[in-house]
Amino acid sequence: MDRTASVELPAFPLQLLLKQHPDWRGHPVAVVDRDTPKGVLLWVNEPARCARIRTGMRFATALSLNADLRAAEVPETAINRAVNTITKGLHSHTPHVEPAQSEPGVFWLDASGLEGLYGSLMQWASGLEGDLSAQGFRATIIVGFRRFATYALAKSRGGVHLLSDPAEEQRALEQVPLDRLMIAPKTRDALAKLGVLTLGQFLRLPPEGVRQRYGPATFALYRQASGDLSLPLQPERPLEPIMARAALDHVETDTERLMHLIERLLTPLLDELAGRGQVLDALRLLFRFERLGLHKEHIRPAAPTLDARQLLELITLRLAGTGLPDGVEEVRLLIHAVTPEQRQLELLTEHPRRSLDAANRSLARVRAALGEQAVVHARLRAGHLPENGFDWGLLTKLEPAQPRPIAHRRLIRRLYRQPIPLPPRPRQEPDGWMLHGLEQGPVVRVSGPYVIAGGWWIRPVHREYHFAETQKGELLWVFYDRVRRRWLVHGRVE
Repeated sequence: MDRTASVELPAFPLQLLLKQHPDWRGHPVAVVDRDTPKGVLLWVNEPARCARIRTGMRFATALSLNADLRAAEVPETAINRAVNTITKGLHSHTPHVEPAQSEPGVFWLDASGLEGLYGSLMQWASGLEGDLSAQGFRATIIVGFRRFATYALAKSRGGVHLLSDPAEEQRALEQVPLDRLMIAPKTRDALAKLGVLTLGQFLRLPPEGVRQRYGPATFALYRQASGDLSLPLQPERPLEPIMARAALDHVETDTERLMHLIERLLTPLLDELAGRGQVLDALRLLFRFERLGLHKEHIRPAAPTLDARQLLELITLRLAGTGLPDGVEEVRLLIHAVTPEQRQLELLTEHPRRSLDAANRSLARVRAALGEQAVVHARLRAGHLPENGFDWGLLTKLEPAQPRPIAHRRLIRRLYRQPIPLPPRPRQEPDGWMLHGLEQGPVVRVSGPYVIAGGWWIRPVHREYHFAETQKGELLWVFYDRVRRRWLVHGRVE
């Protein structure tokens, strides 16, 4: 007998949000459709429910109930990306996986014939639950017989459950509350007035009366619950990777001839991508050299594209920067494809004079010519010393600027890569303290000290920071290192 399993990740967008912000756990958290005071709450966690915060509320209303509420949007693209990632992981447990199109976070799996591999279906389901838990997801897994039955039971239970026979499955299905299923609120409330609260009570109603009074959607639910309408498993068919390979009869050492070969390999691959309705997100080049063996290069355009000219330009820049240290015996191209996002038409809006796409294409050329580490951006991090308060991460794409309105302009403190040592400060300064040469004049005002001390767990640190203003108006940020007994300038203020 065929076995079917249903996997549900309850409140899937909320789980994704908590994965992005693990420090929010334990606080009231909600997913909103817009991160504005008028945004509507779509999902809320248990601490939010305890604070009487419910889905459908406005963000401002929920904040008035509990000012500690944390909320943010979860874009549809992020949800789809997570669903694709989880689907790929589920394929390691069974070859046939179907993600629900209308409910992200719901999956159906073919569990037939897996007892011989895992000892029992309970062991298989427990391993599946452990895998999802290791990824940071809370999951409910029901192993049964009918597609709708396992889905409905996953909505009403938690943990991992194995149903031994169809009769047990039907008995459990009849106990499922109607409010756990995708049923219109008006229909649910109308049935509640009749005392119909569970699927078992719902199935005792006459089918023709359900169809006439509550409409085709409720009648379809009735037929699925009764077993009259049963959809087969429709597993997602993973696409074959798009790649091309060319083994050369003679070792190639000329970059221009090699580029002609790459162009011949790349063009049909892009045509195949277009036929699938996908675009190229990244391209991996593999060269097998005569003596040096296998060498890999990674090319990533500014945005997913099918433009062969743009890709060939990036490959040319990369080869010009790295060169060919040895003769090439074999070339392979492997494409990572994504489904393009459907952008909404922008009507009656002001277009900025600077093109963000052009800037991203320029950065892609820099990466292609100089490598991935050539384009980075500063990221804040926890550090005791000022120079440890940030680090540099890879910048894959420029995002639209989101300036925040400010009431007053603020000064900017720019740090030098390394603090610059200053000559010893004499005890008596007849002409004033000269920090930046004669052109800036002597120091006329000093503010401080602002002490940073600690570091005993690695090495002692005791710095006394000052803001020193010169006669010409330059404002420098200097400190006295009391441990090493010297003055250094750490940056300037603009």
